[in-house]
Amino acid sequence: MDVGCTIIMDLDRFAEYTLRKGLNQYKPNIITGTLTHLVEEFIEKFHAVHIFGLDEERGTEEVILELPYVDEELLEKIRLELERIRRVIEKLGGSITIAVSTGPVTCKPVGKRREAYMDFNRRKASKILRRAKRRGGNRVIIF
Repeated sequence: MDVGCTIIMDLDRFAEYTLRKGLNQYKPNIITGTLTHLVEEFIEKFHAVHIFGLDEERGTEEVILELPYVDEELLEKIRLELERIRRVIEKLGGSITIAVSTGPVTCKPVGKRREAYMDFNRRKASKILRRAKRRGGNRVIIF
């Protein structure tokens, strides 16, 4: 295992948003399609590993990424890019919470959502994410 960071992005109150806008939750829309595109750009820019959640067919609502070997300088660049992603989603009328947890990472993709949260650092990031969502969401938290 390498010391890096785990990033979890999750749209806030997305089922509520789709109902309000009359959108289908299971097809890409302006928010999920844009998030898919932004995550793909992030992966390419930072050589991140997609662990779970990127979905071009349905649009991305939740995604887990990992990056090995992250230092303070790179972490600041990641934070700035994640803030940009948050602002883009916000301008489109959505809301997203992003949690970043530093620590050991495996960088091994999984096939099922349940497996995605078995790793210690991913559980830690998930806990940070849930706490931030309860406080209103729409923020980037690095722990």
